[in-house]
Amino acid sequence: MTKTPDLTGYDPALPVSARIRGRVEAAGRRYHANDNIAEFIAPGELDKLLEEVSAKLEGVLESLVIDIKNDHNTRDTARRVAKMYLKEVFQGRYVPQPPVTEFPNAEYLNELMIVGPITVRSACSHHLCPIMGRLWIGLLPNEHSNLIGLSKYSRLAEWIMSRPQIQEEAITQIADLLMNKVTPDGLAVVMEADHFCMQWRGVKDNATKMINSVMRGSFLKNAALRREFLSLVNLKD
Repeated sequence: MTKTPDLTGYDPALPVSARIRGRVEAAGRRYHANDNIAEFIAPGELDKLLEEVSAKLEGVLESLVIDIKNDHNTRDTARRVAKMYLKEVFQGRYVPQPPVTEFPNAEYLNELMIVGPITVRSACSHHLCPIMGRLWIGLLPNEHSNLIGLSKYSRLAEWIMSRPQIQEEAITQIADLLMNKVTPDGLAVVMEADHFCMQWRGVKDNATKMINSVMRGSFLKNAALRREFLSLVNLKD
């Protein structure tokens, strides 16, 4: 059983980021870009973290030689960007998992279920450029599986995706979460996405997409089931 982190006892003179980091490190936990650290953030600290990030972003803009005092377009940009990162784009790092009501499989459903396409948005952890794409989830439940509401697949996917990511790790995290939540016989996840780190910079190729998949349980072992799922997922729409 995971021990509840102690959210007290840290020098209030320290920056709030240092207090949060200290708790994570004291618990022996990692805090990579795509990890959730909500349990280490005390009430009210997220707003203080926003102020800290905003101040540091002002320094970034100044180092880019942008006059944030006299340019009316960038005067409040640092705060807007800080709020965007903490409350929207990277929100999945700082808030707990959304509540999901689970229902017993009373009718012993055991046929293929597909949810998608789910629109997903994330950011590449290499350049913090947008990742925009679609996600499909295939499930083969058993009599012991927990069924969840259709909208909850989107909420859980958004919670995972709203962190700095690489696509390969993101859908693995989604697969792990759903395997634990639903406990199906099999699970398949396919994602197709545009990566703006290729479109905005580097090769500036706006036509290339990345498609990858994760197969678990029956989908990994049963080639016919895998083909059925992939044939029903139409990536051309």
